Amino acid sequence: MTRPALLECALGAMNLGVIVLDHARKVVLWNRWMAQHSGQHASEVLGRDFLDVFDGMRGRRIDGAVHHALYDNFPAILSQTLHKAPFPLYVDAEARQRGERLQQAVAVTPLDMPGERRHCLIQVSDVSYAVHRERLLREQALDLRLQSYSDGLTGIANRRHFDAAMDNEIRRTKRSGSPLSLLMIDIDFFKPYNDYFGHQQGDETLARVAHALAGMLHRPLDLIARYGGEEFAVILPDIGEDQARQLAEAMRARVEQLAIPHAPSSDFAQVTVSIGMATRTARNSAETAVLIGTADRALYAAKRAGRNRLVIERIE
Repeated sequence: MTRPALLECALGAMNLGVIVLDHARKVVLWNRWMAQHSGQHASEVLGRDFLDVFDGMRGRRIDGAVHHALYDNFPAILSQTLHKAPFPLYVDAEARQRGERLQQAVAVTPLDMPGERRHCLIQVSDVSYAVHRERLLREQALDLRLQSYSDGLTGIANRRHFDAAMDNEIRRTKRSGSPLSLLMIDIDFFKPYNDYFGHQQGDETLARVAHALAGMLHRPLDLIARYGGEEFAVILPDIGEDQARQLAEAMRARVEQLAIPHAPSSDFAQVTVSIGMATRTARNSAETAVLIGTADRALYAAKRAGRNRLVIERIE
């Protein structure tokens, strides 16, 4: 096999696009991979100006890279993040019709030819699989993160998320001096409900109550979490006692409005909640444990007072 034939065979077997331009930017080499994915055979492009073949690249990054390679002897690698699919290359005819280009990595390299003016080598690699795999890994990582911070039953934040958010908000309020209110909410007589209706319906009711309470929160920093069992916690940054009281009463009424029938052995005909509330201010400077403990004591005071009510306990 002659050297030109061997070179042609090797170029044809390469699993990447190879283009060589002469000093005048004319295409002098165009391998089989480029023909397959561009839809243009070598006979159609050889001898033509590069920007006539790819008119859409005029003035783009690849145009500048070719210029620097030919006239400044400067190589370039196009960032795949910024230039995902510069060439109109497609995996097949159907992808071409849908306009789904191959994801590409592009390298532009100056070639000093003995006895000739400088040429330019353009290498185009299909990185679609790698990009897809990277995207899949990112999505999986996000899913795992969401799972680790979300309650699987109700879809709201879990205890881990609550603990992290509380620490963040306490630090923030220490810097800003703004108030921070906390609600501890418990479904009244939930054990009799579970015993009578069964755990499956109990889980459905937990989710309904959680969604109803979450629907009352409209600010990005507000957070409702499943604190444990049938107990929920609501973090209300930048909200003082008066505003927090109004929201807590509205949340209590909202659950009552769901009109979920309770177990016959319960003291109530329908599902209700008890709420304990405490507020951290610049004056009381409560730490996380104190704020949670105070709201928790208020919750149990609400239960002792007859349930289906809000009790506020102030931090000394």
